[in-house]
Amino acid sequence: MLQESSSNSLFAFENLESNVRSYSRSFPVVFRQAAGAILKDENGVEFIDFLSGSGALNYGHNDPDFLNDAIQYLRSNGIIHGLDMATSAKREFIQYFDSTMLQPRGLVYKFLFPGPTGANAVEAALKLARKVTGRHNIISFTNGFHGVSLGALAVTGNRYYRDAAGLPPIGAVFMPYDGYWDADKDTSEYLDRMLADASSGVELPAAIILETVQGEGGIRPASKNWLQSVELLCRKNGILLIIDDVQAGCGRTGNFFSFEFAGLSPDIVVLSKSLSGCGLPLSLLLLKPELDVWRPGEHNGTFRGNNLAFVTATSALRKYWANKKLSGSVTETGRILSERLRQVAQGSRDFSLSVRGRGMMLGLDCGMGKLAEKIVRKAFQDGLVVERCGAEGQVIKVLPPLTIDRQTLQRGLDILDKSVHASA
Repeated sequence: MLQESSSNSLFAFENLESNVRSYSRSFPVVFRQAAGAILKDENGVEFIDFLSGSGALNYGHNDPDFLNDAIQYLRSNGIIHGLDMATSAKREFIQYFDSTMLQPRGLVYKFLFPGPTGANAVEAALKLARKVTGRHNIISFTNGFHGVSLGALAVTGNRYYRDAAGLPPIGAVFMPYDGYWDADKDTSEYLDRMLADASSGVELPAAIILETVQGEGGIRPASKNWLQSVELLCRKNGILLIIDDVQAGCGRTGNFFSFEFAGLSPDIVVLSKSLSGCGLPLSLLLLKPELDVWRPGEHNGTFRGNNLAFVTATSALRKYWANKKLSGSVTETGRILSERLRQVAQGSRDFSLSVRGRGMMLGLDCGMGKLAEKIVRKAFQDGLVVERCGAEGQVIKVLPPLTIDRQTLQRGLDILDKSVHASA
């Protein structure tokens, strides 16, 4: 039997856990505690968290109000697992979300809980779009990421993930995302031409799926005009518009929904990650009522009713979205964060670094994966947890909690700044 050499050793993970693990390789310590924007390892060493559970912890770690509500619910013998049965916790979440997040925005949607992950929700969205339209093709975009289960993988662009599928992903055609060629070329015009030309080889799709800010693809924000043009193309051609708001939603870009700034009215919205407030698995499909053509039980799953997550999700909505205070704070903190990152980029004399993103979803493009990896490794050694993204891992993805205090934010940015200068 394998035994660890010490209580805080990585021995068990390295010898018993699958090679597929990734984050434990990038951050090779054993974490034990967390609060707000701070992680602690088993030796009591603190790390500032600019990863936020890859976007699943927008409100930081272990918000005490969320935890208190969860503990009270557990002590009351509240339902935890309920399939898709009607429960008090689900009703409270649905009604509060509708009254607080949808009605004030003039949005009318039905709720579908497809399973615990964002990929589950993407799978359900694609399946529903095909069922509604009777068409099978889906249009996705270069650098898009929507999950690694087979259906979601088919609309994910990265070759690294696609090569692991074991068979060719099918059912999707990729088009150039906003800015894919260069800033002055509108790729929506190319999409329009391909859809209008009966000889383009592109079949009329059931849906177009997109992220308004591509996360894993390298923090690539789409412009308001481009998003509106794509929505117009959908309306003109009878195509459903699916917005994947798994990472960019739940306040990450300022507004609760990342598409609000463009005035979009998507047919289907995919939410997960920070939806539960504290990292509990929960995903949600919002669909326009006329699209609800499912027959009972036609799409199901054992873990589509995480009632404890409903409780903490409602708690998060009450605490942070009953007014516009957090939204305004994200906008202001995002401005500070962006300005400081640009100073970091400009201070790098040996390499050309650039900054892009929206709100508190920002990326520092290092141009080369090896350089970004070196910076991230140095930052971790100095107490900052931050990850890379992009096709070659060349972009440092900066996702601090939306609730991070300014002092901790600046400390984290100081570490990143020093890591850039030490590496570049």
